[in-house]
Amino acid sequence: MDRLRAKKIRRIRRKKHVRKSISGVSNRPRMTVYRSDRYLYIQVIDDEKGHTLVSASNIEKDLRKIKSTAAGAEQLGQVVAGRLKEKKIDRIVFDRNGYSYHGIVKSIAEGARKAGVTF
Repeated sequence: MDRLRAKKIRRIRRKKHVRKSISGVSNRPRMTVYRSDRYLYIQVIDDEKGHTLVSASNIEKDLRKIKSTAAGAEQLGQVVAGRLKEKKIDRIVFDRNGYSYHGIVKSIAEGARKAGVTF
């Protein structure tokens, strides 16, 4: 159990280090990603006001068919991008939340880019 706990602590340390320089503002909010063992969570946050503008997760009833794989993550990224387009937001700052930019996290970013959101 110590190995898993140490891994989580290292991720949180990376997250805090990156969050010192990344901040979402109203015209360019921050898109953050969280991966649990079973689900993927994406939030778009305005840090000035402290509000979540858009969120999506494959735990939602209509998105449960999306798997927690790289292909499913790309679909989830496109869903978030569509919700952003509805709110007329097309530019964001991507926060990988301490995870490496590889696999699922990279697929989320690519899916959002395919749907027209710029980072």
